[in-house]
Amino acid sequence: MRIRQLASSVLAGLLAVAGSVVSLTAATPAQAAPPGARDVTAVLFNWNFDSIGRECQQRLGPAGYGYVQVSPPQEQIQGGQWWTAYQPVSYRIQSRLGDRAQFENMVDRCAAAGVGVVVDTVINHMTAGSGTGTGGSAYTKYDYPAAPYSDGDFHTCRRNIANYADRGDVQNCELVGLADLDTGKDYVRQRIADYMNDLLSLGVAGFRVDAAKHMAAADLAAIRSRLDDPNAYWKQEVIHGAGEAVQPSEYLGNGDVQEFRYGRDLKRVFQNENLAYLANFGEGWGYLSDDRAAVFVDNHDTERNGSTLNYRDGANYTLANVFMLAWPYGSPDVHSGYQFTDHDAGPPNNGAVSACWQGGWECQHAWPEIESMVGFRNATNGQPVTNWWDNGNDAIAFGRGAAGFVAINHEGSALTRTYQTSLAAGTYCDVQTGNPVTVNGSGQFTATLGSNTALALHTGARTCDTPVAAGALFQVNATTQPGENIYVVGDLAQLGGWDPARAIRLSADGYPVWRLNLALPAGTTFQYKYVRRWDGGTGVTWESGANRTATVPAGGLVTLNDTWRT
Repeated sequence: MRIRQLASSVLAGLLAVAGSVVSLTAATPAQAAPPGARDVTAVLFNWNFDSIGRECQQRLGPAGYGYVQVSPPQEQIQGGQWWTAYQPVSYRIQSRLGDRAQFENMVDRCAAAGVGVVVDTVINHMTAGSGTGTGGSAYTKYDYPAAPYSDGDFHTCRRNIANYADRGDVQNCELVGLADLDTGKDYVRQRIADYMNDLLSLGVAGFRVDAAKHMAAADLAAIRSRLDDPNAYWKQEVIHGAGEAVQPSEYLGNGDVQEFRYGRDLKRVFQNENLAYLANFGEGWGYLSDDRAAVFVDNHDTERNGSTLNYRDGANYTLANVFMLAWPYGSPDVHSGYQFTDHDAGPPNNGAVSACWQGGWECQHAWPEIESMVGFRNATNGQPVTNWWDNGNDAIAFGRGAAGFVAINHEGSALTRTYQTSLAAGTYCDVQTGNPVTVNGSGQFTATLGSNTALALHTGARTCDTPVAAGALFQVNATTQPGENIYVVGDLAQLGGWDPARAIRLSADGYPVWRLNLALPAGTTFQYKYVRRWDGGTGVTWESGANRTATVPAGGLVTLNDTWRT
């Protein structure tokens, strides 16, 4: 069953659970976004359980994320690499990311914020070697007393997969030397179902089935039939390969399937082709059916192997995520990981996240351009594409019925034009910039979009100031050249943590005064400076002088009337 179809019923269940568990958690849950069909999943890759629970309450629920995907929680091999999580030793919940009590507390805290937990589930294989697991269990390859599995529970093909055109090779031999479970055996199926039922008993909403391609679809169907909750969400990893023996369509009867062609093609379009080609993106490109596709711009594998965009790709990456969340195809995952130079590098601080954009954590789910589009997607759920426009090249715009409208300028220079929408007349907040936009009685508005920027309006954001209970109104007088923009950066996570690549762009609507209304923690003293950046450029020019300092009041905004210092 598709995740967006489950959203309303799952949310109702989560909120019912929340009523019984709030008293068990130390933190007071944030007010979650209004109930509705919320199908966006934040994939917090290698975050530990305590950090995820906090993030559900402080950001994911209020932002409107429906789900959070957590990395494999079962006992696994020891080691600092990220892939150790994908070599199970047993089905005990005892990983480097936390123990059973921490996992259960995370699920409860997320439920209190209206966020369902999807578990990345490793059931195709065990380990490639021998040792002691993260929970203290001893094991050797093909013998896992704590699972328990013994030699007869594994396929007899004890070599690596050699031929992806041979179904038997793909589903019976070993994936990179990992002991391959014989999921055709009744005992193995039951042990896997027991593990998944244990997770369901703790309140999880569903599963991402890792390496699903390497198990027969019938085996997975048999496992699913043994689950206590037949409506639990399934999202299966089945990588499309042209001409291969095993194809993603075989698994649609079990649930959603990850559409890997989606992210690959977005990379090609945003890097080398025209956004105008996206007018029929999805089923029109030969992809899986809309109601069974799980989509992403990148995931933990593809960001490392280069088959998709990743966090280093700047505007290409950001705008691809904006497009994904605005476009009505599939159920989207927003990948959120950490910086790496070593392909094998494990999570910073062993998965503990003290704050976004610090200590190597990228927090893509919290990038303002991406996070703001979660509300857009929720508000436009179920609405068709209307009023498509493109310039035949890299500028596009489209509506979502009478509920929303988005424009993306991927050109090398600014674009000014009048857009036709199906929106009712009135004032809307551009959730990309926080600036008001007025739509006239004919459904039209005129706007200027800088190079590599977007604009997004929806009926759930009619005013720009109501979400900011405390924060700062930045106003700086700065003359600029065409194609040049003003940004602010500072020592808070919301201001990019002094990383100019994460600086926040100000609006030029009142030029030469540039403005930004930004929510910040009440009572916080912070430092900041302004920087200049050219459209499409990577370098920045800092204003001169010492760091500026301001303090957010207990309620309301601190207004900063500044002048660019040359």
